[in-house]
Amino acid sequence: MSPNMKAAIALLLTLFGSHLLVHGTADGLRYDYSASTECKSHSEPALYKGGILTESTRQTEVKNFKTENGASSPGFVLSNLTAGTIYSFSCWVQIKGRDSALIKAMLNTASGTTCIGTALARSHCWSFLKGGFVLDSPSLSSLLYFKASDQNDTTILVKSASLQPFSQEQWNQHREDSIQKRRKRFITVHVSDAQGNRVRGANVSAQQLSKDFPFGSAIASTILGNKPYQDWFAERFNAAVFENELKWYATEPQPGKLNYTLADGMLEFVRAHQISVRGHNIFWEDPKYTPSWVRNLTGDALKAAVNSRIRSLLRRYKGDFVHWDVSNEMLHFNFYEERLGPNATLEFFQTAKQADPLTTLFMNDFNVVETCEDDNASVDNYVVRLRQLMQGDEGMLQGIGLEGHFGKPNIPLMRAVLDKLATLKLPVWLTEIDISRNLGLQNQAAYLEEVLREGFSHPSMHGIMLWTALDKSGTCYQMCLTDTNFQNLPTGDVVDKLLKEWQSIDIKGQTNVRGSYSFSAFLGEHEVSVSSGNATKRVTFSLDGSQETKHINVQL
Repeated sequence: MSPNMKAAIALLLTLFGSHLLVHGTADGLRYDYSASTECKSHSEPALYKGGILTESTRQTEVKNFKTENGASSPGFVLSNLTAGTIYSFSCWVQIKGRDSALIKAMLNTASGTTCIGTALARSHCWSFLKGGFVLDSPSLSSLLYFKASDQNDTTILVKSASLQPFSQEQWNQHREDSIQKRRKRFITVHVSDAQGNRVRGANVSAQQLSKDFPFGSAIASTILGNKPYQDWFAERFNAAVFENELKWYATEPQPGKLNYTLADGMLEFVRAHQISVRGHNIFWEDPKYTPSWVRNLTGDALKAAVNSRIRSLLRRYKGDFVHWDVSNEMLHFNFYEERLGPNATLEFFQTAKQADPLTTLFMNDFNVVETCEDDNASVDNYVVRLRQLMQGDEGMLQGIGLEGHFGKPNIPLMRAVLDKLATLKLPVWLTEIDISRNLGLQNQAAYLEEVLREGFSHPSMHGIMLWTALDKSGTCYQMCLTDTNFQNLPTGDVVDKLLKEWQSIDIKGQTNVRGSYSFSAFLGEHEVSVSSGNATKRVTFSLDGSQETKHINVQL
C-alpha cells in the first residue's frame, strides 16, 4: 500500500474512530438481486443488514480531500479480506455542492486501486450504487472509499452501506438456483392404459429436441462455401450475428451503390440450419466506421442518406432478423446527433420500427458490464440514455445490448450491473462476448466460462452471442474457439462443455405407484417416450418459461 493510502487510512481513523471491519461468514445466505435506478427521496435499508460493515445505517458525510495520487473521500477501512472470496458491495449515495456527479466506489489494497461500482449521484435524492470485487491475494488492510469521477471538490454522503462476502460455492449455488427457476421447468408425465388405470413401472425417457435460450456467435463471410466451418457452427449454435457484412460501410461503400451479396449468402446459410440471426448494425456512431462519403454530408443531405439506409436495409430483410442494433456505441460517440440534433436517434428508431414492425430494436455498447473504469459507459449513464428512448413514441427501444469485450472479468460487478439494468424490464443480451487475447489461451478459457455462467444464470438475460468469427487469415477479433482446422481451442472446449451442461440429456426413469414420473428439463422442445410391455408411445411438447409444473398425459 502506498504511503498516501496509509495516510488516508490514518486520517479516516482520526475522523471516524477505529471501525476496522473484519471478514465474516455467510453460510446459506442467498444473493439479493434487487437494485434501483431511480433517485429516491430516502435511502433504503442496507442489503444483508450491512454484511460485514458496522454501523451501516448511519449517514456518513465525507468531505473530499486529495492525496498526491488523487485519492479522495475515504469511507471504510477493511481488514483481513481473503483471496477468492466474492464480495458484493452496495450503498446509497448523495452529493452536496453540485447538481450531479458520477460517483465511484474504489478499493485500494497493496496490489493497487480499482473501481468496484458506480452511481450517478444527485444533490436532492439518493442513488443506489452496487458492485463488488474478488481479490487475487489476501489483504490485511484495505481502504474502500468514494470519489467523484471528475475530482471536483464534492461532498459525498453515503448511507446504508453493505459489504457481503460469499464463497465460490455459495455464488455457484445462486447460479444453479436461478437456472432452475429461469431456464428450466418441472414436468410430470402421467401414464394410464386405455381404461384409465394408472400404469406403474412404465419406462419413461425424454430428450431435448431444441433449446429455448439463444446461444450463438458472430460469423463472417468466410463461412460461405466452407462446409467444415458450417458444420462446426450448425452443430452447436441456434443463433448468429454477422460480424461486419451488414454495416453501412460494407453494404454501401459508395453512395447509391448497394451490395448485399455477402449478407444474402450468409442469411441463406442460417435459414437452412434454422438459426435465428441478429441484425448488426444499422448505424455505428464511431466516425471511423462511418462511410467516408457519409462523413462529408450535412443537413438535409445527411438526413436523406440515413433514412434511405434504414428503409433499404430493413425493407430488404423485413422479418429476417430478430433484432437490429439501431445505434451502436452511442455512449462513446455521437456522430449523428452532433449533426442532426438530439432527436436523431429517436427518429432512427421510429423509422426502423415502421420499416419492420416485428423486429426488436436495441442499443448496443461496450464497457457497461466489463468494467466501471469507463466514465462514459457507467451503468447509470446507460440507463439514462435507454430511458430517453423508452419514453419516445410507443417505446421504440425494446432491448439492451452489452458487448462484453472482457479483460479479466469482475464477476460480482457484472452481476450488479445486470441487476441494475433488470430494473428497466427489457430483454438484456450479451452481444459480443470475448476475452482479450493478451491473457493467453488458458486464461481466456477460464474467464470465458465465468462470464458465460454468470450471464446464462442471470434472471434478466435473454440471449448470449460470442464474438468469435473467423476471418480470412484464420484469426478472430480477440478470441477464437477453434484453429483453422476447426479443432477446438480451450475456449471451444468450454463452450462445448456448457452447451452439454445446459441441455436435457439422459433423462430416464419409471412411473411410481400413481403412474407418474417427474423430472426437470431445460426450456425448449422435447420428446417423451413411454413404454410398458409391448406398448410404446412418443409425445412431443414445448416447455416455456411458466413457473407451473408441466403435466403430460400419456395413454398406452
